[in-house]
Amino acid sequence: MSPAARARTSGEHRMGQNVRVAQADVSDAEQILKLQYLCYQGEAALYNDYGIAPLVQSLASLVGEFDTHTVLVARLGDEVVGSVRGIVTDGVAHIGRLIVHPRLQGHGLGTRLLRAIEAQLGHADSFELFTGHRSEDNLRLYARLGYTEARTERVGPRLSMVYLTKATSLAA
Repeated sequence: MSPAARARTSGEHRMGQNVRVAQADVSDAEQILKLQYLCYQGEAALYNDYGIAPLVQSLASLVGEFDTHTVLVARLGDEVVGSVRGIVTDGVAHIGRLIVHPRLQGHGLGTRLLRAIEAQLGHADSFELFTGHRSEDNLRLYARLGYTEARTERVGPRLSMVYLTKATSLAA
């Protein structure tokens, strides 16, 4: 690795350590939505579908989720660089929209966000999340954190959703 690349990687690692994970405020909604749009471009390209829900969600819809969901953000200074949300229904914590800014991916921030939302929703009986069947990085992350495949649902000609679950007793 070149000295410049090593310095860049080291700087990004330090950046990841300086990121704070906290409860989001509705005033964060616009930054979250812009980051969501950026982060889901790769998923859209993977499935050749730019009409996926995260890319067409409105600001009003996201703001509405603050009334029903736990919404967390990761901040680097004043910038929102990650987010995740979840809601508990019938004893199941449904976790979704785990996003990390592309420049900070691969530095453990997704793991930190997922563990933080699990801690917030730990009163549930179990956790459930989903991702596309071709989203190998996501599937690896979730498996590493103790999630197991529960079912797959075909939602279109190019996309199946893989649902993964984990008992709350495994969320340590």
